[in-house]
Amino acid sequence: MIAKSLKNKNIVIVGGSSGIGLSVATLAYELGANISLTSRNLNKAISVASSIGPGVKGFALDVDDENSVNELFKKLDAIDHIYIAAGSTKLGSVTDGNLEENMLSFNTRLLGSLRVVRATVNKIRATGSITFTGGVSTDRPITGAWVAGLGTASAEQLARVLVMEFPGIRFNAVAPGYTDTPMWDGIMGDNKTNVLASIAEKLPVKKIASPDEVASAVVFLMSNNSITGEVIHIDGGSRLV
Repeated sequence: MIAKSLKNKNIVIVGGSSGIGLSVATLAYELGANISLTSRNLNKAISVASSIGPGVKGFALDVDDENSVNELFKKLDAIDHIYIAAGSTKLGSVTDGNLEENMLSFNTRLLGSLRVVRATVNKIRATGSITFTGGVSTDRPITGAWVAGLGTASAEQLARVLVMEFPGIRFNAVAPGYTDTPMWDGIMGDNKTNVLASIAEKLPVKKIASPDEVASAVVFLMSNNSITGEVIHIDGGSRLV
């Protein structure tokens, strides 16, 4: 059913040049969809798009810039599905540093998502969808990651409140746990492998999710026309331990 429902659909992956976004773009392409992906860096977007396959398009997009968002989506018509993977995290105490600067990654996730919604709600076809990226930090916040917890919670709530604002579009979210993506390289550095292994040992499934496993949930949400306002957790049982 999934393969048939995505064939020839026009799908936009915001933040599709690495990690989960790249996995979604690749899987949807393999299922016959027409893919457009974005990165803040145009050369990277084009390079990654060409590596996926013929016909995949790469665009520059900064979701923190409303003009950038509006200009891109003026070029794209008849969209079926959007996945928003763009987002980052900020570690530190609530009382450290400049509050406005600390909240920049939160603004990217929430306001960036809303900019995409505002620019596309009149372009999405019937039965189309927008999928956001939440996370396990919504339910299991940890010390120093308060910005991440606020960001993931806001993304998941968007999937609920926007259903009532735009009932003709389906809104959902995926909530990954720790996932082996490049985002953690800059945060964990050389300790990444050991840190993720120690986390995996505490999970019921004894493993860290792969980007492909999260991507399969995103594609499922795109494919099922009866699902809206839903949050799917891909956390290996992290919320339970």
